[in-house]
Amino acid sequence: MGSRRNITEERSSAARTMPRLERNINAILKRREEDERGRRAHDRVAQAITNFAGSMTFVGLHVLAFGAWIALNLGLVPGIPVFDPTFAVLAMVASVEAIFISTFVLISQNRMAEKDDERSDLNLQISLLAEQEATQLLALLREIAGRLGVKVDGEEDIRELTEEITPEEVLNRLEDQKVRSGD
Repeated sequence: MGSRRNITEERSSAARTMPRLERNINAILKRREEDERGRRAHDRVAQAITNFAGSMTFVGLHVLAFGAWIALNLGLVPGIPVFDPTFAVLAMVASVEAIFISTFVLISQNRMAEKDDERSDLNLQISLLAEQEATQLLALLREIAGRLGVKVDGEEDIRELTEEITPEEVLNRLEDQKVRSGD
């Protein structure tokens, strides 16, 4: 009980000392809830089916169902007539099921890919903002050092770092390098 109280106290203390962290976490959770509420019904159905198809319950049910089907059609259960001696119906049922499950998995993967693209865009935006802020801070520090007469080693490196680089410049350079390397 004491360790649970300590963890709660640490979390409470961390929440007080890091309001930005708490705000960011709340914003992420709120966005996830909004996204979940905004999902279309068929997306929710596809995700539920995909989740179930990827579970051990699904595997267990298939082992039981297919095992029973095979046992019945091998004549291992007395008193029940064989209804699929070549297992052609079982193969057809399994094939149709595989088609539908594959489709649901693809729908779920497409949705996940969209979310990954959104996260990538957000990460890029945050990185660009951090780069711009760092560039401005370096320029400010360089100006302050100059006014105070502080000699700074690596002045040329710092001057280069204070030059703003646009995302378009980076993308153009990457494209040029791809062309030169033959990719």
